[in-house]
Amino acid sequence: MSLNVSFEFFPPRSEEAEQTLWRAIRRLEPLSPSFVSVTYGAGGSTRERTHATVKRIVDETRLKPAAHLTCVGATRDEIDGVIRDYWAAGVRHIVALRGDMPDMGPYRPTPDGYESTPALIEGIRAIGEFEVSVSCYPEKHPDSATLDADIDLLKRKIDAGATRAITQFCFETDAHIRFLERARRLGVKIPVVPGIMPTTNFKGIVRMAARCGASVPAWLHDRFEGLDDDLETRKLIAATVAAEQVERLTAIGFADIHFYTLNQADLTYAICRILGIKPSAPSAPLEAAA
Repeated sequence: MSLNVSFEFFPPRSEEAEQTLWRAIRRLEPLSPSFVSVTYGAGGSTRERTHATVKRIVDETRLKPAAHLTCVGATRDEIDGVIRDYWAAGVRHIVALRGDMPDMGPYRPTPDGYESTPALIEGIRAIGEFEVSVSCYPEKHPDSATLDADIDLLKRKIDAGATRAITQFCFETDAHIRFLERARRLGVKIPVVPGIMPTTNFKGIVRMAARCGASVPAWLHDRFEGLDDDLETRKLIAATVAAEQVERLTAIGFADIHFYTLNQADLTYAICRILGIKPSAPSAPLEAAA
């Protein structure tokens, strides 16, 4: 089975971070991903940087960008203006999300804004024939009472026009399998794409997982134990863990994988090469990405 990959980047907060981002984009571009996405910070805190990055990807690369769009921190009119700007720029794929509050507290709809992801999707589809990807959660979103309630919300997103669901990162492959089986039983028919988080910063991943309700299994703690000062071994372990997980997912029928790159291009590139994904064209010179 051929494997389709997509890559997620986060927008830069400084000139140095922008150079790192563009080195990552240029490094991974030759692998011909299905698309690349660019995130928002909590509360839409990186909205303008996200827009600028997506526009530059359209103008300067062969990649197909998907722009993240959230309900938080903007009115309907403001968000609709962003959607129209994306359409005018040639963007045809949006990742529609509820978003997190700036203080990471309970979600509160923005006055005169889109109150939910399904409403946002309806707004997107009213403006243009965008492809719309959404999130889903193999281990349940922290704000959901049950996994079935989460899947019911996913079905409302699909009814509103979502065409693909990308999972929260999840290290337990069995959780991906159980989620897909349950979602299919409950009527979810769109593609469900596992999200993979390769990283050398294990302590950072543990903190991130605690915030978003993802579990970090004991076996993964064991693999990274005692390696705080050994970056090279952490790189090898991170690549091996991610490649093993993808190989098992593809063996049971998943044909698409989404990598949360954290702008760490070399690690994601190495994992793709382990999986047999080869560049279709030479990389652009790094100085061109600066």
